[in-house]
Amino acid sequence: MRLEPIAPEDLSPEQKPLYDDMKKGIAGHFNAFRAQREDGALIGPWNPWLHEPGIGKAIWDLTLAMTANAVLPDNVRQVAILTVGAHYNAAYEIYAHIAVAEAEHMTPERLASLVSRVKPADLDADESVAYDTAFALCGGGVLPEPVYRLAVETFGQHGADELFYLVGLYALVSITLNAFNVPVPERP
Repeated sequence: MRLEPIAPEDLSPEQKPLYDDMKKGIAGHFNAFRAQREDGALIGPWNPWLHEPGIGKAIWDLTLAMTANAVLPDNVRQVAILTVGAHYNAAYEIYAHIAVAEAEHMTPERLASLVSRVKPADLDADESVAYDTAFALCGGGVLPEPVYRLAVETFGQHGADELFYLVGLYALVSITLNAFNVPVPERP
């Protein structure tokens, strides 16, 4: 860990409103995994964002927008997010979204494949398109035309756009986690 988590009593006036907003959002949307210490300090990507509140607020606002305006089913979102986390080998991202996927009854075999950067054999058609799209985008370069067209045909333009932005957001989250060597909490 390269940035010590900030206890609530040590927050600056610029950090405090962001902390309050993130804590409220975490409780409402990101509660399948540990996101804070016993003393209330935020962990995961939220801690680095608090250290740079001007940038952190912008990323947090994007995260909230991607959650509030989601049209893709959560199983599709989780396949894409885990594909990105596995590409970057972002330990906290993988930990957090395995917890979310387990809460939605994703099988251990599917999770093992996703985090091993292998396309699971049991994906439905929508999940398969999400996997292929996320995998291709993580590889760099222009998204191949057949993958782009299939994403738009499967999810509509708005849903495909959400998928593309979701991959970008979680690439940013994964890089943040890796840059600051964010540790994974012990699982109960």
